[in-house]
Amino acid sequence: MLAGFNAEDRILIASRAQNRAHHIEQRLDALRLSGADIEAAAVISVDGLIIASALPEDLPADRVSAMSAAMLALGERIAQELGRGALDEVHIKGDNGYVLMTAVNANAVLTALAGEEAKLGLALFDIKRAAQALREFL
Repeated sequence: MLAGFNAEDRILIASRAQNRAHHIEQRLDALRLSGADIEAAAVISVDGLIIASALPEDLPADRVSAMSAAMLALGERIAQELGRGALDEVHIKGDNGYVLMTAVNANAVLTALAGEEAKLGLALFDIKRAAQALREFL
């Protein structure tokens, strides 16, 4: 992929990629600390690959990414089949809290896990704001 670049250009490209990943992870950490009871967050490609995450150690990133990609595909199909337009958000409420997904752009989704006592409006506001900020890096 980088075969056509000289060593200096390769270093510059790698440095920019690391810087981008660092900024994305910082934004995810800020989301977790926002006070909206966000317990975990990840940016996932529409193909189900983790771009960046702020997940607890007991929550495997590959599980979060696979489930997010599956839910995204199903949500897009439902929205399309029922004439609701382009999918923007997916909300799942369980006994122990929420899974909230929102589009970052056409290629990535922000998945956040919120506790059962989360103020849903505040959580959604913070997630939307984070997704908007993440667009700059994706």
